[in-house]
Amino acid sequence: MSELSGYTRISVTQNNLQELKEIWDQWGNETKQLFYGNYRDLPYLLDVQIDEHLFRALAQFWNPAYSCFTFGEVDLAPTVEEYTALLRCPRIKEKGECKCISWDALKDLILIHPNKAKSVDVFALSLYGLMVFPRALGYVDEATTDLFHRLSKRVTSVPAILAETFRSLGACRKAGAGRFVGCAQLLLAWFYSHFRLIDKVVCRVFFEDYSPLKDIVASIRKVDVPEENWIALLQNLQSKDVKWRAPWMIPGEVLYRCGSFNWVPLLGILGAIGYAPLLVLRQFGLRQFVPATHGLTQSEFAYREADYKKRVGEISNAWNKTCRLKGVTISPATTSEYVE
Repeated sequence: MSELSGYTRISVTQNNLQELKEIWDQWGNETKQLFYGNYRDLPYLLDVQIDEHLFRALAQFWNPAYSCFTFGEVDLAPTVEEYTALLRCPRIKEKGECKCISWDALKDLILIHPNKAKSVDVFALSLYGLMVFPRALGYVDEATTDLFHRLSKRVTSVPAILAETFRSLGACRKAGAGRFVGCAQLLLAWFYSHFRLIDKVVCRVFFEDYSPLKDIVASIRKVDVPEENWIALLQNLQSKDVKWRAPWMIPGEVLYRCGSFNWVPLLGILGAIGYAPLLVLRQFGLRQFVPATHGLTQSEFAYREADYKKRVGEISNAWNKTCRLKGVTISPATTSEYVE
């Protein structure tokens, strides 16, 4: 059992992405396809408008004890699989002081670099630094460049994006105030899909080149709802009000634990945190139950803590032995692995 704390004064102040968007709009189809081939669907997030009233209301229902949203009688959380589907990222492989780069310096590189492939790389780094991990306004944090370097080895960024989203929401809730430094655009795109704020997705979802984010941007129904109204709506949410399985999510394997952990530990760019996918099995068309979450609240730590390297090593080793639910279907029927 858990109780949500009082009102959190959360800021959704973001970097100004207009110049990034203008550069993207000036590029021809060939350059854009080069970007999609290397970095997938991130640019669609440039067109996701941030509803500050909705986002501040959402933050009031973040439950740091379980790394999930608790809306009335509904528990809901973005998952590795959902963010992977939204960004169309590669699938997960099972195996001191802040330093920054200014956006102005990166912008000049994008505009004047003679090698178009290098311009694409710098543009992608800028997207990650200014929009996905907007820790330093107007700058790209050094920790972001470390993650970006690993992307060239086809390592997925999804766990890190989820980790920093969960860590930032939790930090703001515990302090009662703060600035959100995760990817607000992606979190809102996920939310819209579960709360019937986008049009129905038809069979396009079964095509390999289908982009959920592109569809969401094109079909979001804009609403002007005050923050207090959103809070009242979310406070009284019932199961029937939620679209449990996002329309763009094709059921498949669900990662639910790593190694000896009873949950999924996530390594971000600044620290680590865990979340329990078994809390939100309804998002995959499965029957819900209350899973074991003992020790989950102690799984969060920052990379500045004394023993963080040892703990990072433990998590890395745990990811070499993952457990997944297989053969998930849309119907209520469950597999033998799930029953076990």
